[in-house]
Amino acid sequence: MVAGGMANPEIAAKLYLSPNTVKSHINRIFAKTGSSDRATVIRYARDHGLA
Repeated sequence: MVAGGMANPEIAAKLYLSPNTVKSHINRIFAKTGSSDRATVIRYARDHGLA
């Protein structure tokens, strides 16, 4: 969903989660991948066959 350009509130609505939960998960993804923005996370995911 991040790779599809969806914002946190859109992802939250689609998954029936709170926007804060989505933000928390995305921040954890940033930390685990060493990324500082969504574009870098998407590139990481594609490079590792995750997206």
